[in-house]
Amino acid sequence: MSHPPPQFWQAVSQFNRGEFYACHDSLEPLWMEADQSERNFYQGILQIAVACYHLGNQNQRGAMILLGEGINRLQLYRPTYANLDLETFLSQSAELLAGLQASLPLPPLHLPQLRELTP
Repeated sequence: MSHPPPQFWQAVSQFNRGEFYACHDSLEPLWMEADQSERNFYQGILQIAVACYHLGNQNQRGAMILLGEGINRLQLYRPTYANLDLETFLSQSAELLAGLQASLPLPPLHLPQLRELTP
């Protein structure tokens, strides 16, 4: 994906502000319209966003399931895709998942962030 649409960057911004439900709503139409190669990318980010939303609602089991699925789906796109640093995002997401699996208390600052690559 060489030039992601503005709606994608809106979703990235929403994700990074912790507006996970809004991120889901912004990405869902893109996901539904995308071809298969981009569909998995959008779905992986959607799954991690919904996992973070579940965490905010104390649904650790749902968060763990969706984190695992999102991480696995995005593996094909690492280290970078759509001008995002997926390597760091996936590392942060895996660290969050490991902490949840170990039942460690996790403050909100440990949530993953989507970072745009600098030219």
